[in-house]
Amino acid sequence: MKKVDLRRSLFILPNLFTLSSVLCGFYAVLVCGGPEATDDDYYRAALLIVFAMFFDTIDGRVARMTKTQSAIGVQLDSLADVISFGVATGVLVYRWSLHKLGAVGIAIAFGYVACGTIRLARFNVLATEESGAPKKPGKYILGLPIPAAAGILISLVVANTATDTRLFGTTVLIAGVVIMLSFFMVSTVRFRSFKDLKLSARTVLFVALAVGSTAFLALRYHASIALVWLLASYVLIGIVETIISMVRGPERSLAAGAPVADELEDDELDADHVDEPNVL
Repeated sequence: MKKVDLRRSLFILPNLFTLSSVLCGFYAVLVCGGPEATDDDYYRAALLIVFAMFFDTIDGRVARMTKTQSAIGVQLDSLADVISFGVATGVLVYRWSLHKLGAVGIAIAFGYVACGTIRLARFNVLATEESGAPKKPGKYILGLPIPAAAGILISLVVANTATDTRLFGTTVLIAGVVIMLSFFMVSTVRFRSFKDLKLSARTVLFVALAVGSTAFLALRYHASIALVWLLASYVLIGIVETIISMVRGPERSLAAGAPVADELEDDELDADHVDEPNVL
């Protein structure tokens, strides 16, 4: 009787988590995509995308724990992200708010999906060796990760439903947020990956301000509103750090002992998935 190679069987495990993320995204589209979808349906779809984020986070960790990282994992992970955080989130935000703008709303929603797809394609190119093997991630990510962009949008949906208000629900505001997130995904703004976090004074300051202000909003208003601010803080920190880096210039970076070439390499190598190249 032929013996089963358990080692090879483990390669299936990370892929199952990745496909679970795809399932959540697919089901979210079914829930919110109908012409008679209600606010409760939009809320359920948002929660499904949250579950997709959970599976997207854990698949890479499972791959590393079982030592089953592979090039196909990087590619499959990005494809899953296009479905769950690109298409599903784009459909959700369109059905929830942007449909009121007609053809303009369709263009904005599609632009979000297109920018997310381009961002993931760029990531795949920068995150893999010529042989197809995943590169070692750095401490920065080039362009806003699509899960972060999706997280901000679904947090707006959740906040509006949970607080029973239209605080964040004006269509023009939502359209502006979607356009901004789309731009940052394909930009060269550097965002922290938090995979090589060092407790510098600047890092401690940023984290303390983000956590402190989030706790205040949660206690003063509602936890869902605090979630919106926390995710928005991540984007703001990336913008501020990029501006600081531009002001300092390459000379300051070299003086600080951080070669410019290495910084650029780290920026380009990292991404939400390289960190967890699953067999995804």
